[in-house]
Amino acid sequence: MTTKNQFGPAGWTPSNLDSLDGKTFLITGANTGAGFQASRILLSKGANLVMLNRNKRKSEEAVSQLKSEFGDAAKVSFILMDLADLASVRQAAAEILDKVPKIDALICNGAIAQIASLQLTVDGFESQLGVNHYGHFLLCGLLFERLDASHGRIVVVSSEGHKMGLRSMQFDDMNWQKNYHPNKVYSQSKLAQMMFAYELQDRIKASAKDVKVYVCHPGASNTSLIRESASFMTRVSWSFMVKIGLAQTAEKGAYPEVMCATEENLKERAYYGPTGLMNFRGPVGQGKLEPFVLDKEVLTKLWALSEKETSITWPFYPNE
Repeated sequence: MTTKNQFGPAGWTPSNLDSLDGKTFLITGANTGAGFQASRILLSKGANLVMLNRNKRKSEEAVSQLKSEFGDAAKVSFILMDLADLASVRQAAAEILDKVPKIDALICNGAIAQIASLQLTVDGFESQLGVNHYGHFLLCGLLFERLDASHGRIVVVSSEGHKMGLRSMQFDDMNWQKNYHPNKVYSQSKLAQMMFAYELQDRIKASAKDVKVYVCHPGASNTSLIRESASFMTRVSWSFMVKIGLAQTAEKGAYPEVMCATEENLKERAYYGPTGLMNFRGPVGQGKLEPFVLDKEVLTKLWALSEKETSITWPFYPNE
């Protein structure tokens, strides 16, 4: 179920973009897949782009490719950051605050998915929750004051997978050491990202800060997210979806996050992405936001836990 698309039958596309000259965008996981395609779209409109990636060689190759396409004057750079390592996130945030005076949008795009067996980050978190949620939670918190001063926005890239697990947080075993399941844990990590975003919206309103927060998903996009670390059956299933045409291109998968980073006429308490068959592909617009995502008791409990686990206190008063 979707609402009537405010952008018409074709949905939002990059043709809706005006010049982005003078605007600065940060994207995590930007050297491949939807993040790279989002970078291409933003650069094509003259934006200043900072990619936050964990691999130096791949980042250099991505910058080279983008400059080859858009010219040596293209305003694109990268800062090394590994979302799986909170010390790396802190170091990258310090470098960003030193080098980037204004942030118009921080796009939380980087992710890992369907890790076949339980793996822990260097900080002791289940890897999917650690990368997808805790790493971004810390990064957004460290950059929040710069975003506020810039009247900027945060874009959280979630997934339709958030509907396919417990539909809540397994607070008694967040690392899933007793019942690990690749898909259910991925679902929890993407749900955690959404819950973070909607709780952040509430706290911003209570503190009169000036940062907008939007949530989107890429649909089923043909990217490298389903990596070799996924189970054999997961890879086979995904290959079949790609082969029969259910998965769209990575470029189209980037449309929702670019829209949320740039479009003025969006709702915050909403969920954006492809609105076609099973929300896998189709016109980009507003989809259905499930009630369980907004369970206030879970939202506030997850926020408190996330601050504790990442050792950060966000720079505004909580809305108690």
